Order: sequence, then C-alpha cells, then structure tokens
Amino acid sequence: MFSIHVERTINKPIAEVFAVLSDHANYAQFKGVDKSTLLIEGKLEKNGLGAVREIIAGGANLHEEIVAFEPPYKLGYRVIKSKPLPYDHELGEITLEERGDKTHVTWRSVGHISIFLLGSLYFDKQVQNVGSRAFGSILKHIDAMS
Repeated sequence: MFSIHVERTINKPIAEVFAVLSDHANYAQFKGVDKSTLLIEGKLEKNGLGAVREIIAGGANLHEEIVAFEPPYKLGYRVIKSKPLPYDHELGEITLEERGDKTHVTWRSVGHISIFLLGSLYFDKQVQNVGSRAFGSILKHIDAMS
C-alpha cells in the first residue's frame, strides 16, 4: 500500500490556490507533468464533481474522476484508469485551510498497485516516493507563481 501525505503553507489566498489546483487541463505547467487534459466536464462546474482529467507524467497515464468539489476548501479525486501500472486507489484528497493571507494545503493519496506479491511492494514504495516529491513540487510551484 502507498500512503502519500504532503503539507505546505503557500503565501497566496485560498481562492487563488484552489483555482490553480482545480484547473485540471493546466497541470502540464507543473514540473514532471507531461500533459493534462480535461476529458469530461463536471456536472455543475467545468472542473467540478464528476469531471475526469487525464494526467500523463513520468511514463504513467492516469484518469482521475473528481469525487469531491467544495471550493475553496476541498478537492477529492479517484484514479479510475491507469497505465502501465494498475492502481487500486482509495483516496485522493486536497484540503485547503485559510491562515490569514496564506493557505495551508494538505494533499493525501492512498492506494495500492495491484500486481502480484513482491512486485506490488516495490511499486507501492516507488509510487509513494515519486508521488510525495511530485505533490511537494506542485505546491512549491504554486507558491512561487506571480
């Protein structure tokens, strides 16, 4: 099982941080993301509940469905399709908390790479390490945006 937990306080207002994190078609602006596409628009809002985004990064292709959308405080997603590794994704959640004129972000992702026996242990550890670095890098990028 992989469990990713990254926290960072960003020197930007909460609405601005949420807007960047929920702009699914523009994740390619972040280091390590090769391509991002909004495949299906959300039910009530373009990037909201029910939206499906495709993220291509580091040889992985992930389709993620937005399962929680509570601007500007919470964004939840679930990997519904993945290549080349099969994800059993239990939780993908970004929560934002206003702290004065700053925003504290907590990003969590929990799941399992469903490959038989020892392979899964190796891949879970890889996903956890790469995911932690990637989430931290995205939040650092948002903090440095002008």
